[in-house]
Amino acid sequence: MDKAIIVNEQKTLLVIAHAPSANTEQMLQAVLSGANHPDIDGVNVQFIAPLDVKAEDIKSAHGLIIGTTENLAYMAGLIKDVFDRCYYDCLDHTQGLPFTFYIRAGNDGTGTRRAISSITTGLRWKLVQEPLVCRGEFSADFVSQCEELGMAMSAGLEAGVF
Repeated sequence: MDKAIIVNEQKTLLVIAHAPSANTEQMLQAVLSGANHPDIDGVNVQFIAPLDVKAEDIKSAHGLIIGTTENLAYMAGLIKDVFDRCYYDCLDHTQGLPFTFYIRAGNDGTGTRRAISSITTGLRWKLVQEPLVCRGEFSADFVSQCEELGMAMSAGLEAGVF
């Protein structure tokens, strides 16, 4: 009788975030901390700064978290640059990619959310968690919410939920 060998393939969760301030850096570190929770061992979490992201990084990921500031009612230019550089190389190779995103919004985040949703709809990515929009004055709650976002995304990947 042949025994099947089950290989537990490590999944990759890619985090791409623009964190230009101490507050947004706290949010990014919280996402990474949550995604690297000690109870989650089937996920390799990778952070790549926006200027260093290549289409191959996105194409090799099993899931994605995007973090951005709201700049003039739009996503950060460096996040837009990632989409500009990688869109067509990813278009036919990342359909169904599970993703979510978070926005540090000084205003309401509506324009930023709309822009990211529009681009990712074109890519045919799958939004698997409600985006986190952290509005107004910085709050310690933003940090805990970011940690929960990272943990939920990583746990979902590990469990095969998405």
